[in-house]
Formats: sequence, structure tokens, C-alpha cells
Amino acid sequence: MAGILAWFWNERFWLPHNVTWADLKNTDEATFPQAEDLYVACPLAFCIFMIRLVFERFIARPCALGLKIQANGPQKAQPNAILEKVFTAITKHPDEKRLEGLSKQLDWDVRTIQRWFRQRRNQEKPSTLTTWLWNTRECWYNYPYQPLTVDIHYYYILELSFYLSLLFSQFTDIRRKDFLIMFLHHLATITLITFSYVNNMARVGTLVMCLHDAADVLMEVAKMANYAKCQRLCNLLFVMFAMVFISSRLGVYPVWILNTTLFESWEIVGPYPSWWVFNLLLILLQFLHSFWSYLIVKIACRAISRGKVSKDDRSDIESSSDEDNGPPPAPVQKHYNSTTNGTNKAHGTNGYLSAGAPCPDEH
Repeated sequence: MAGILAWFWNERFWLPHNVTWADLKNTDEATFPQAEDLYVACPLAFCIFMIRLVFERFIARPCALGLKIQANGPQKAQPNAILEKVFTAITKHPDEKRLEGLSKQLDWDVRTIQRWFRQRRNQEKPSTLTTWLWNTRECWYNYPYQPLTVDIHYYYILELSFYLSLLFSQFTDIRRKDFLIMFLHHLATITLITFSYVNNMARVGTLVMCLHDAADVLMEVAKMANYAKCQRLCNLLFVMFAMVFISSRLGVYPVWILNTTLFESWEIVGPYPSWWVFNLLLILLQFLHSFWSYLIVKIACRAISRGKVSKDDRSDIESSSDEDNGPPPAPVQKHYNSTTNGTNKAHGTNGYLSAGAPCPDEH
């Protein structure tokens, strides 16, 4: 084990030339980041998680109910053993051929079966209240980030604790559509925070984290305003978020931070293996910033055309065009007729399992 650790923490990979781990030990004259400083992040992350639960129960939830945010989830699909077996064991999105087979088997029209599968998919999605609580949590997580102390050691530990808490929360909450993406994001962030701290890159790491946290609060508050149906406030916050995001990540980040880590550090310490790794990751991050900025501009253009900002599509429930036109008729069972034309076979002619609330289509 000692041999593996010695190989992993090879000085010639992690440190500049003529610098050793012994040079980074604390002395009376200087203090350096130490790996053992991060041990406290795990218990602190658990404390943050428990505080978040108290915050949601006694502060965020009453506020949401006071704003009359919908607490009930999507309407449940009518119990049916055959369709449930297909849904859980075969597919959640049956094709036309399977729909026709189920229509014959159940003596239901195709449209009714399509509606059942749509409602069954929606049944696994959270209510608007739950989504609003998610946004309050992320807003709450993103706020204590800005350095509460000038000591960047404490700031790093606090940031690491928050991301550990977020990672843990993913396994205790209802899963979103972007579960895997966010899991990898949190895991990569925790890895970068840890290694940049141990490698004595805490100063540039602090700047990167502060820069990224600056716009996040505005985004989460904008979502909260959207779910609370405060559309003007939502639009205003989204504009502020877009301005801060684009100016910080397409302006400050490349001009200030990347310029320092790529060019100024080259002149001061010169390149070494881990220097290349961290700078390549920072450059990759800049490409992501450009892509995300494109998406923000795209959302802004769509919002201008629609007159409002859309919901977070990670948790929206599905709907169909006919649901948006008004309330559906009462549940009807219709015998499948093999003589009907192709259009009626594929789409059905009438009958719904139950009414569904109008909402944006799932993307």
C-alpha cells in the first residue's frame, strides 16, 4: 500500500522542478495546504445535510405553501397489471406495434393506452412543491460559498463539504433525469477541489469556485420565482443571471484566470505534468462555458418569443397537445376494431384514463 501511495503522489508529477512535498510542510514562517485538513469535510458535510433537512421542513416548505405552490404530484395511472408489467419489465415508451397488441389484449383503444403510459411515467416525477424545494436547497447550498473568511483553507473545506453533501443528497432524494450527469459533475468537482488543494493550487481554485458560484444563486431563485408563478420576477432574475453568467465565464474567467494559469505561471514556475492536467481541465471548462452560454442565449430567445421563461425540464411532467387545449373527457374503454384505418390504429379516436393538468412537454 505504501508503494502505491508513493507512486501516486510522485513529486515529479504533482510538483514543479526542485520542489518536494517536504517543502510544502507548515513552518513558523509559512502555512501550506495539507491533505489532512480535508478530513473534517466529511463530518461537516453530514452536518450541512441535516441542517438542510431542517431548513426544508421548517422554512422552505411553509414558504412554498404560503406561495400556494402545488403540493400534489402528477395524477396516478389507473392500476393495470398487464400494462404495469410492460412498463417495469419491457419498455416505458412502447412503439406502435406493441400498442396495437396491448389494445387487442386489453380491449382498450390505442389512445387510452398511450395516455396510461404517459401518466405512469409522470407518476414517477416529483410535484411542483418538491421541485421548488430542490431549487431552494441548491440556492441555499450556493450561498455560503463566497468566502466568509479570508482564510482560503476554511473556504476550501466548506466548498468540499457542500459538494459532498450534494453528492450524498442525490441518493436520498427522488431521482431526476440528469442524475448521472450531476453525479459525474459533483464527483469531478470533489476530485478537482481535493487535488488542487493538496497540490497548493488553492488560490486559483478559490477564484474558479467563486466565479462559478456567482451566477448560480440567481438561476435557482429565478426557478423558484417561476414555480411560484411570479413571472416578472422570474424574467428579471433570468436576465440578471444571463448577464452575470456570460460576463464572468466568457469575460473574467478567460481574461483573468486562464491568462494567469497558462501564461503567467509558465513564466514563474514553468510547466510540469500536473500543471498540464489542471490547465487542460480549465481549458475544457472554458469550452463548457461557451456551450452553456449558447444554451442560455437560446433559452432567452425562446423566452422572448413565448413571453416567459420556461420551467426546468428536468422534472416537468409530460403532456400532449390535446391536453393543452382543455380538460379531457371521462375515461372510456373502446373495443379495438381491426377494420379501422391506419390513423385510428396508431392514435385512437377517443377515451382517456384520467384528466391531466396542462404543462410543458417533456424534452
